[in-house]
Amino acid sequence: MKGNIFYAQSGGVTPVINATAAGVIKAFQKNKRLFGKLYVGKNGILGALKEELIDISTEDNSQLKLLKQTPGGAFGSCRLKLNDFNKSKRDFERIYNVFKTHNIRYFFYNGGGDSQDTTNKISKFFKEKGYLLICIGLPKTIDNDLPITDNCPGFGSVAKYIATSTLEASLDVKSMSETSTKVFILEVMGRHAGWLAASSGAIKENAGDPPHIILFPEIFFDQKAFLKQVKKIIDKFGYCVIVTSEGIRKKGNKFLSDSGLKDSFGHAQLGGVAPVLSNMIMNKLKYKVHWAVSDYLQRAARHIASEVDVDQAYQLGIEAIEYAKNKISDVMLTIRDDSKDNVYKWSISHTSLNKVANVEKMLPKRFIKSNGFEITKPCKNYILNLIKGEDYPSYSFGYPKYAKLKCKIINKKLKPYKL
Repeated sequence: MKGNIFYAQSGGVTPVINATAAGVIKAFQKNKRLFGKLYVGKNGILGALKEELIDISTEDNSQLKLLKQTPGGAFGSCRLKLNDFNKSKRDFERIYNVFKTHNIRYFFYNGGGDSQDTTNKISKFFKEKGYLLICIGLPKTIDNDLPITDNCPGFGSVAKYIATSTLEASLDVKSMSETSTKVFILEVMGRHAGWLAASSGAIKENAGDPPHIILFPEIFFDQKAFLKQVKKIIDKFGYCVIVTSEGIRKKGNKFLSDSGLKDSFGHAQLGGVAPVLSNMIMNKLKYKVHWAVSDYLQRAARHIASEVDVDQAYQLGIEAIEYAKNKISDVMLTIRDDSKDNVYKWSISHTSLNKVANVEKMLPKRFIKSNGFEITKPCKNYILNLIKGEDYPSYSFGYPKYAKLKCKIINKKLKPYKL
């Protein structure tokens, strides 16, 4: 009997995670004779725990064709981290029983570092059980903080959105700065790594161009130095555009915007750094400030996706099937930079799950200027390669056409499971 495939999406979604799903589906359809069915977990690994499996063959092809251009997680995602075996053995046993019952022999998990850890743990558990399961991690994170891979799908499109938003907002504040707003602050995601904040610097061509100040989580926030820089910029150029990572920290490693709460992965729940900076500037320097938080808008902005990003995400899905065909397991697929003579080229490679599970890649020091507020030329070139090209979705009635899937669950064979 041919083995079935289980694919699922995990963690915060991106503009292109569905492009990876589309690649998996397209390659599966071309290689149907080698596999059984392609199941997708509803809401990530919860789909395995709850035995909520979507048979992709029940979806309309017309909607599947739109999947590549659709943002969000079309099948549902989740933030659920499996603990070690001794703490979560019941969960692992449940996944084992579901996979065994439905003859699932291939597991593709599409997510970030915590998701790769889940893939790694499941692989090891199934080996202990003597059950052959090909486990392949598919990278996805707008934070761009997975190690080994040159970049992460999702980052390029969000970087393009942030760079564009910074450029457009800066034109607005500049035009009003003589009699109104002097400072604009854009808060972007990035808990520990400053890749997204850095992406705003891609638009800077000359010394006076925005963004004038970028705040990175890799550098401890110094209020005195920050306020001095803001005043210096306004005295010289008449206005100041600031892009800040949500995760900037003071000495002592405390987040500037720490709300004191935790998310389901145990990470600090950040409460918004832009209003904190805004109040600081208004109280100390008396300038009028406007601020914005890009939040979900940045990771849902499929309408301005990077063509490079879409292509890479889609190809990863296709390659997952190729790796499965060749029975290559316990790996996360990666993107390799094959650039030559200043021409950006890339290819798909892989690395061991052991090397990427729960490991974060910070913005390297060589990407940040010595003043701590700007990016270097190598950083700008890196970002420009990843935001190249446009891949606009098709439109209807003036707005994008996105997939509307049925996500019908197959008949369950096991007893209900309480989490």
